Amino acid sequence: MQRFAWFYVGYLVAVILFGAWVRITGAGAGCGDHWPMCNGEVVPQAPGAKTIIEFTHRVTSGLCGLFGLALLVWVWRRAGRGRAFYAALASLFFLLVEGFIGAVLVKKQLVVDDASVSRALVISIHLANTLLLTATTAAAARWSAPHVARAAAGSGPGFRWLAAALGALILANITGAITALGDTLFPVPPTLGAGLFARIREDLTAGQHFLVQLRIVHPLVAAGTALFLLGVFAALRRQGVAQGRLLTWTAGVVLLQVSLGVMNIALAAPGWMQIVHLLVAQAIWILTAIAWLDAWPAPHRP
Repeated sequence: MQRFAWFYVGYLVAVILFGAWVRITGAGAGCGDHWPMCNGEVVPQAPGAKTIIEFTHRVTSGLCGLFGLALLVWVWRRAGRGRAFYAALASLFFLLVEGFIGAVLVKKQLVVDDASVSRALVISIHLANTLLLTATTAAAARWSAPHVARAAAGSGPGFRWLAAALGALILANITGAITALGDTLFPVPPTLGAGLFARIREDLTAGQHFLVQLRIVHPLVAAGTALFLLGVFAALRRQGVAQGRLLTWTAGVVLLQVSLGVMNIALAAPGWMQIVHLLVAQAIWILTAIAWLDAWPAPHRP
């Protein structure tokens, strides 16, 4: 059961990366404004490249529903209505919300070249829901283990500070999603040194599109989040928390992400780098969520 749950977590991450590829390739309108049909057909006939990409993404996303339902039933039969069951139930709920948001993007045509505030708002909600989906699925996987060490009291500083770290990561990921949208719709050539600073000043001028003006926000938020996470992890390791080794690994991934962020800016956010950056962001989120789950209060037993 636990192996399947972790497989499902990995599969979700793969679908998330595929969704980013749909945006980068401009294939979001590959099935027109039809949903769940594709151009009015169950299976598109003689599809073009963008239709194949979008349809494949829909199929792989649809499989998430089967996996999520299977996980819920499996956890219920094997472990009853404990924490793992309710985590799997929450995961299925967020998956349904994910499908609804995806339908809104398609039906309202908030895809391809749309650069509206509505699209930025919807993808922000989409990203936040995605993070909750992966976190609850990881919780089901973690809590389905027969023996998982948990802190005695969830009101301790470790539990609270890791919750704050998750909140900071949500903010960083949302600003990253908006920046990635701007980089896709308003691409720029790679620039370094004085050219980079000149481009930043130009991005902030009043005549620029709001997505261009917001480019500077994510690097600042991401840098602040990285410093906050590293500080929290270091403080908790000094306290000798049970998650010390996990936090050490997560800190290393955070430093890797900072390096990738600098490269992403220097290379002007090419599609492949956006995918890698998103992958590592998901890894940081899941690792931090696991550390927080391990600090969850142990169930009271008389």
